[in-house]
Amino acid sequence: MAAERILVVDDEDNARRAIVTILGEEGYEVAEASNGMDALTRLADFSPAVVLSDVRMPQMDGLTLLKKAREQGSDATFVMMTAFASVETAVEAMRAGADNYLVKPLDADAVLVILSKALEKRSLRREAESLRDQVRARTRFHNIIGDSPQLQGIYDVVRRAAATKATVLILGESGTGKELIAQALHQESPRKDKPFIRVHCAALSENLLESELFGHEKGSFTGAMARKEGRFELADGGTLFLDEIGEISPAVQVKLLRVLQQREFERVGGTQTLKVDVRIVAATHRDLTAEVKAGRFREDLFYRLNVVSVTLPPLRDRKSDIPTLVSHFLEKYSESYGKEVKALAPGTLQALLAHDWPGNVRELENAIERAVVLAQDTELTADDLPPVLRGPRPLGSTSSNLIPGASMAAIEREAILRTMEMVHGSTSRAAEILGISVRKIQYRLKEYSSGKTTHATEEHAEDAVID
Repeated sequence: MAAERILVVDDEDNARRAIVTILGEEGYEVAEASNGMDALTRLADFSPAVVLSDVRMPQMDGLTLLKKAREQGSDATFVMMTAFASVETAVEAMRAGADNYLVKPLDADAVLVILSKALEKRSLRREAESLRDQVRARTRFHNIIGDSPQLQGIYDVVRRAAATKATVLILGESGTGKELIAQALHQESPRKDKPFIRVHCAALSENLLESELFGHEKGSFTGAMARKEGRFELADGGTLFLDEIGEISPAVQVKLLRVLQQREFERVGGTQTLKVDVRIVAATHRDLTAEVKAGRFREDLFYRLNVVSVTLPPLRDRKSDIPTLVSHFLEKYSESYGKEVKALAPGTLQALLAHDWPGNVRELENAIERAVVLAQDTELTADDLPPVLRGPRPLGSTSSNLIPGASMAAIEREAILRTMEMVHGSTSRAAEILGISVRKIQYRLKEYSSGKTTHATEEHAEDAVID
């Protein structure tokens, strides 16, 4: 293993060289600089893991060096050295981003201990970042977040269907992420470098929708001041996403059926037949089978659209994905609002799991955004959530409150929920830490969200089929 690189920055030659000698004898690769300006140059070409820097130096002091280094993108760990041992100096250094500080005159053993701790902390931080990246890669598919069995099956269908020209019909309640699936189909397809055009069918009247889809000629209706290309033309070679397809009128259904059958159409008010190569992806929250039976949706159009169907499960049926989604939204809105909200306080995850989420992922995102805005600490509490989500508090805010006198089921619940919070919602990582199966964690999360009590007779329940 390569030796760790240390940069020593001090304007006192004797002190600097003494530290360089000590660290060199300990097997570190050491570079030195006599002032902050030289240190900035060495940071770029030496790329140290740790910088040992004096605080008081001419030209550029240690704290300014630290700030400049961060501006340049250096991730080196800083340990400051000062002959002025004061709380103010230490606090200022730590606020600026230093990991620790040493008081001059330096003790060699203290230097080595502090340096060892700094390197260990750096290693742990990088390992945590790597694990988070692995979790993100495993739980995200083109901005769709979750690793529940239901979503894994959908990801597989999307990958297989994307390579073809087949029309895809996406079904599911509002807020489940139908447009994200449509975008994933496009991005996984050979058409990914061509346009992805979306039309929200429910937002337009019959006449406007027809014009939007097929375009119109100048003078074809009042207000048609010039020729306009429709979405089919704009999407030529790419993908056209028809959201809320169940809302279109019978007249538009007829024209859409012709495009699907013959791949040709005319603009409104026009006579020229246009041909396009467009992949159709449609979505609706309606039960199109029931709409066909009721005579509101053409059966032949339904079968043309329903070559490959994908049904997105509501969030209440995949609650094991809630911790991962919450972690994502926490990160997103903490950055957006410039806040340092990093985790969930005890009881918050349980409150989120207990809700049925009729608005699905969209409702969950809204709840977390609201909570981040209102949060007064680095942890979200149940009090930060919308009133409808605030339920009874857990048996205790810490594990010490559960022992003695708590049941094994309560202790297990606390261990699972707190570990899920710690690993940002990764069921696989939590299972590895707790030494139990992923299926057992998924089963327990579903159980906690339903309010059931774990009994000894349920010890093998994780072998049941997970919905």
